[in-house]
Amino acid sequence: MLSPSLAQEIAGDTSAVIGFNVLITDADGMVIGSGDSSRVGTFHEASVEVVRTKEPATHSASQAHLLRGVRPGVTLPLVTDGQAVGTVGITGTPAQVRRFGLLVKRQTEILLRESVMLRSRLLGERAAEKLLTDIASYDPHVVEGDALTFRAAELGFDLRLPRVAVAFEVTVPPGPGAGTRRQASAPTARDMALARSELLRTIRDVFADPQDIVAGTAPGFIGVLHRLPARGPAPSPTENCRRLIDVIAAQDGLSARAGIGEPAVSVAGLHASYQDACDALRLGVRLAGDAPVHQITDLRVPQVLAALGQPARNRLLEGCAADLRSQPDWPVLRDTITAWCESGFNLVRASAALHIHRNTVVYRMSKIEQVTHRPLRDHRFAMALYLACLADRLGGGVAPVTG
Repeated sequence: MLSPSLAQEIAGDTSAVIGFNVLITDADGMVIGSGDSSRVGTFHEASVEVVRTKEPATHSASQAHLLRGVRPGVTLPLVTDGQAVGTVGITGTPAQVRRFGLLVKRQTEILLRESVMLRSRLLGERAAEKLLTDIASYDPHVVEGDALTFRAAELGFDLRLPRVAVAFEVTVPPGPGAGTRRQASAPTARDMALARSELLRTIRDVFADPQDIVAGTAPGFIGVLHRLPARGPAPSPTENCRRLIDVIAAQDGLSARAGIGEPAVSVAGLHASYQDACDALRLGVRLAGDAPVHQITDLRVPQVLAALGQPARNRLLEGCAADLRSQPDWPVLRDTITAWCESGFNLVRASAALHIHRNTVVYRMSKIEQVTHRPLRDHRFAMALYLACLADRLGGGVAPVTG
């Protein structure tokens, strides 16, 4: 509970502030922290009785001389949940240091409780992280789904309840002079752990159902297995994601995006949902521009195309859109084909989606037909062009031909 590293940090900082040496012992009287580093690892006999009685003790020079490892000063018990876990001592004449005793004791106990709470929270986060990682990498040939269901139950989660997976990517947005300014000091491991824990707490404030599983999965990535309410009005996962992204931006100054999978009620289903959420996150940034939330239900066709691999996408582009890609206005033509197909081959809806006049859409479509020598009313050809446009936006395609 009282780690040597924490004890040394507290003792060193407190000694510097009050001007008297502070030492901290464990429950057995061994010094684990001191402003005088030579005393670390020595035995402080007076602490044994202080721990036993939970009462402070003062020692004059003559009294301290009779006890092993003790110098004049005051020794006070460190009590947490009614149990003495160690002592804090201040070296000096009792009349000088007595006034600091209660202050140092209380401050040390506060820091100790915060450390215990942080450690407990981190242990819980690591358990949830391990569970989510195992679900994300689930292979029924390696581990049984029932084993993960049982382990989740030990943590208080019922994986049989309807859930949907959400994947978040959190980044620091570039600011003025990004990459040119030097930080005053590098963050410590404790600082990074606190920042990560605070971010997880922010997410849990929005995904607040006790059955919601929230965990970091990789640096900058956080996964959520969100329990879907059985009935009654409740914010949708999309609404929760948008609200959370706004909170993260306002509260932490960070930028976030989210991908959402499909509902599931089993370990295998949650595995698929989480993989879909990650795919939605990855594909959404390529296909949906600045939109912060992406649902896999809107990206099933790009997901299939991405699974084909780059060589197959290259052949699709070459076979269907090579002449169009040589045009200087290819990006505009590509967006027109995409809007035309996604609007159900409806001119009015396509022009509204592109925010242009319908006559402009007619002109562009006429040019597409002239370049390809194929009518766009041939919906099979239009769909092949649509898939080629998606393949081009996914990236990794052949370079456009230039004349």
